[in-house]
Amino acid sequence: MGKIVVVYWSGTGNTQAMAEAVMEGAKAGGTEAELFTASEFDASRMDSYDAAAFGCPAMGEEVLEEGEFQPMFDSVEGKLDGKRIGLFGSYGWGAGEWMRSWEETCRKAGAVLVCDSVTSDGAPDEETLDACRALGKVLA
Repeated sequence: MGKIVVVYWSGTGNTQAMAEAVMEGAKAGGTEAELFTASEFDASRMDSYDAAAFGCPAMGEEVLEEGEFQPMFDSVEGKLDGKRIGLFGSYGWGAGEWMRSWEETCRKAGAVLVCDSVTSDGAPDEETLDACRALGKVLA
């Protein structure tokens, strides 16, 4: 049994709800999991986990949140080589370009994306929350 971390940033609560569903899935999968906001997490913690889920909504021109999440993610990017990860987040406009760019960044860093990323147009519905739970189980 491994140890999983779920790290997220949420401005409206949508991505937070998704993060909590990922946690539910990880715990249902029988693994130890911890939940952090982006401001609570940094690269010094990454070696403590076998897998990670990162959640951030699309901001502005379909980019990651730049005040807290992007600096945190930049700090952990160098620790992603060979790490099993999953990505999730919400958006309110656009076509999901932020997620495709983020996935590519993770692949270039050597991360192993364990499943399709989970996105939600606005507040996550039950189907989206189920996909988040499934992401957590796959990481477990």
